[in-house]
Amino acid sequence: MKKASVLMIIGSALLLGLFIYPLWNVTLVAPQYPEGLGMDIYISNIEGVEKNDISNIDNLNHYIGMKEIPKPGEMWELEVFPIVVGGMAALGVLLGFLGLFMKKIKPSIFLIWLIVMSVLGILGMYDFNEWLLDYGSNLDPKASIQLVDENGAPMTYKPPLFGYQKMLNFDVWSYPAKGAYFMFAGMVLVFLSYIVGNRSLKKEKA
Repeated sequence: MKKASVLMIIGSALLLGLFIYPLWNVTLVAPQYPEGLGMDIYISNIEGVEKNDISNIDNLNHYIGMKEIPKPGEMWELEVFPIVVGGMAALGVLLGFLGLFMKKIKPSIFLIWLIVMSVLGILGMYDFNEWLLDYGSNLDPKASIQLVDENGAPMTYKPPLFGYQKMLNFDVWSYPAKGAYFMFAGMVLVFLSYIVGNRSLKKEKA
């Protein structure tokens, strides 16, 4: 179980990369912004890739009635996500050390941690998508520009959760950022810890 426990410790600790690097990135490119406007989404904040990107995006969105991009304290997820990620990282590291020194942790416990973390990740992505839907759908009816579709219904401007989308004259890309890769790498290592731990137990019983 020694190798499995070490993998568990490293894998769980990699989640802490989410406190340093953004989880997601949204980039908008248009003729008036050929270099693009970027929005980095961290687990505790939303920041512009460049200094004035957030203010420029807010100014553009104001004309079609979109809300301003939330700041810390204005979005409960930005308060809760750091607690959840930090808690899961600490729990995973603790389980790894218990397996390393006390040898009372079975590989199935590592797998349960991974399943719980995966479920939390899926719920987080679902919540993020719901926020994007609200952000692009609940527009100010008194906005300067009121655009409607061919049926006369108000148009929505929900950015894509993943991939590319054309929004008016903007090309919008939405993809995982460096923090997401840290999290993915960590979860892969935790899965490997489960496999390695199972093999170790089978050898001990043989």
